[in-house]
Amino acid sequence: MILFSVKPVFIAIVFSLSLFLAVVLLSPYTDFLSLSSSFSVSPTGESEIWSVRRMVEWRPCKWWLQGHLTPLPAKSNGYIRVDCYGGLNQMRRDLCDGVGIARLLNATLVLPKFEVAAYWNESSGFADVFDVDYFIQQMDGFVKVVKELPLEISSKEPFHVDCSKRKGQFDYVQSVLPSLLEHHYISLTPAMSQRRDRYPQYAKAALCQACYNALRLTKSLETKASELLEAIPKPFLSLHLRFEPDMVAYSQCEYEGLSPSSMQAIEAARGDRKPWTGELARIWRKRGKCPLTPNETALILQALSIPTNTNIYLAAGDGLMEIEGLTSVYTNVVTKSALLTGEDFTSMHGNTKAALDYYVSINSDSYMATYFGNMDKMVAAMRAFRGLYKTLFLSRKAFAELTYQGLDGKELMQELWKVHRDDFAMGRGSALPDCFCEFKL
Repeated sequence: MILFSVKPVFIAIVFSLSLFLAVVLLSPYTDFLSLSSSFSVSPTGESEIWSVRRMVEWRPCKWWLQGHLTPLPAKSNGYIRVDCYGGLNQMRRDLCDGVGIARLLNATLVLPKFEVAAYWNESSGFADVFDVDYFIQQMDGFVKVVKELPLEISSKEPFHVDCSKRKGQFDYVQSVLPSLLEHHYISLTPAMSQRRDRYPQYAKAALCQACYNALRLTKSLETKASELLEAIPKPFLSLHLRFEPDMVAYSQCEYEGLSPSSMQAIEAARGDRKPWTGELARIWRKRGKCPLTPNETALILQALSIPTNTNIYLAAGDGLMEIEGLTSVYTNVVTKSALLTGEDFTSMHGNTKAALDYYVSINSDSYMATYFGNMDKMVAAMRAFRGLYKTLFLSRKAFAELTYQGLDGKELMQELWKVHRDDFAMGRGSALPDCFCEFKL
């Protein structure tokens, strides 16, 4: 009698436990995290942010790496030169886009033209930064690339098609192909708002191949980058910190407590861009539009339990302001200008210096950025391509929202930990979806 009375109870208990586990395991990720206590609060504990168990990773899609390429048509519709503007990684992005467009329109690609504004203090062309022969070799079968144009075309300037300002439902086949067929040689400035999801797979594959397999630094530049990497104490965190006068001026944000020299530099860079004030300034900051200061960056790093004796390589351009806010807390900070002092380094400018930062960042033990700009997107994607997942973007939006709530001290650090823990676990910002697919772990 006793045995018969216990069995149903036992079965009920087992069933209840099984149901509970099923609910936990199948529930949304955020609910699962709320049940886990292993990484719930660790703002000043022993475990760094990198100890958080990842739930999602972005990896190169198999359709691109292992897919069977659609053969290139026997006849090309003409020649396209991609005109690239801005800093190195913006130009890299435009080049990758241009490769996809050339394949989409069945065009032959001419080596790109790097157009750099005077601000960047750089005159380097594509061949000064990237290995041209390697690029052409790696693009074989994806898109045809030529160093020189046929004689009947080389004597004339290309017909320029500027797509950079176009927005919304922009279609290259409808809008650009007619110009290519008419003029046979066009230069193109790609649109940032283009819809790559509409590309056929062979055009997307060409874009991905260009971005992640075909761009290699010139031998001399890679040698200098390797020398820099070797000189950095190991292991190290590469930190891309953005707090330059033009960046702050462009953001239209105001900051309290900056030094007079920083305020003067920002005002000189503002021009017509006046800072937001009152409620508009509050809304703007809460939307995450204001760059993190070095001091705020140091606070977030501490919240993520990054030890203050961590070796940090500062991947940043010239003119960084208020750097003492970081170096007063994290004392093992090194820069390329301190590690490379030769004449060949001092003669380098914007593009080539940015190439050094890019090389070091994709080879670093871990990478953090205070912004989500062109370099950060390229670095994060390349690190994911190489299987390096210790990558994280510090949240300006979360920092602003939490401080506006009046949080400070340990409570602020705990909340910053939770936000970045979730971002890292879910792989947010690890890679862009054009060439990468999500894998749940």
